[in-house]
Amino acid sequence: MYPKIKKMINDLELRGCSKDTIKNRVNAFENFSRFYNKSPELLGEREIINYLEYCIKTKKLCRGTVNTINSMLKFFYVVTLERSWNNLRIPRLRYDKHLPSYLTKEEVNRLFESISYLKHKAILMTIYSGGLRVSEVVNLRISDIISKEMKIRIRNGKRNKERYTLLSQKNLEILREYWHKFGYKNYQPDDYLFISRQTKKPLKVRGIQLVMDKAIKKTGITRTATIHTLRHSFATHLMNDGVDLRIIQALLGHSNIKTTSIYLHVADYRILNVKSPLDTFE
Repeated sequence: MYPKIKKMINDLELRGCSKDTIKNRVNAFENFSRFYNKSPELLGEREIINYLEYCIKTKKLCRGTVNTINSMLKFFYVVTLERSWNNLRIPRLRYDKHLPSYLTKEEVNRLFESISYLKHKAILMTIYSGGLRVSEVVNLRISDIISKEMKIRIRNGKRNKERYTLLSQKNLEILREYWHKFGYKNYQPDDYLFISRQTKKPLKVRGIQLVMDKAIKKTGITRTATIHTLRHSFATHLMNDGVDLRIIQALLGHSNIKTTSIYLHVADYRILNVKSPLDTFE
């Protein structure tokens, strides 16, 4: 491994970055280095700009991905190599903000009813019940299901933040059914809740995404829906049920209320009994 990459990894670890974040940044950095087949210390501003242009025009990466690469390179040159960085000459891309896609309650219910394999149903219901990210559900431990207080503990959230979220009664019932069928003796409270029957290790994120894809096709839902759509649906349905925005923020683990406020744009104003002022004219 290139010595400066080791220093970059140390710099990232000192900032508390997760293993996945570090892995992704190292991969992106190695792609940049291989593109020129030169030591990164010999590369500068012009090479960085050309590489970002290549990512946009040739590789056709999305703007968010290009901005991530931009941030990674900036971190390496500014923090690891202690060089200057001109934000005007190496700008971040502006990208359109799209409203979150979500499923209706009826569609979510159809989705669950279409799943016959108990473990898969338990996983997707847990994601929706508490508004979890897929990375959070694969890292759930047995002790994270706190039935006495009807809440789920999230200890591996984004940026390693810990929080609590909702545990619904229906979710608890199916988790108990799941554990009765798939649970094992002599378990420890900190053992993973969902594991592979073959490897006995935590499930892979990609595997759960495929479960969602299969279920969506089976229900005949035509709109694009991913695992993260269940999290969006959780937040949107709470919003339509009149739950305060700050409570939704806490349940989702958002640091900034502005991130949560995007769900105001997908609220069902008919349910909230909000009328246009035109309809108030006599």
